[in-house]
Amino acid sequence: MSIILRLLVLYNGMEKDYKKAFAENLRTLIGDTSVNEFSKKIGIPQQTLSRYLLCQREITLENLCKIADYFDEDIDSLIGRKNY
Repeated sequence: MSIILRLLVLYNGMEKDYKKAFAENLRTLIGDTSVNEFSKKIGIPQQTLSRYLLCQREITLENLCKIADYFDEDIDSLIGRKNY
């Protein structure tokens, strides 16, 4: 396997870990609030939030900032790069 292919495999694996960490952190932060109710509060479509939670869609920077601001959380913490 070439070095470039190995790096791509490694990068893709890390990307999935960030999606998974974000989904888990978002579930925790949302708590008992329904996804539909939370989507109305934050202004992100319910289907989009559901796809984030199922790791089926990458989050946009705009939506990541909205969620971080709403919960007053650090973006690195939300995506699992740092634990505070």
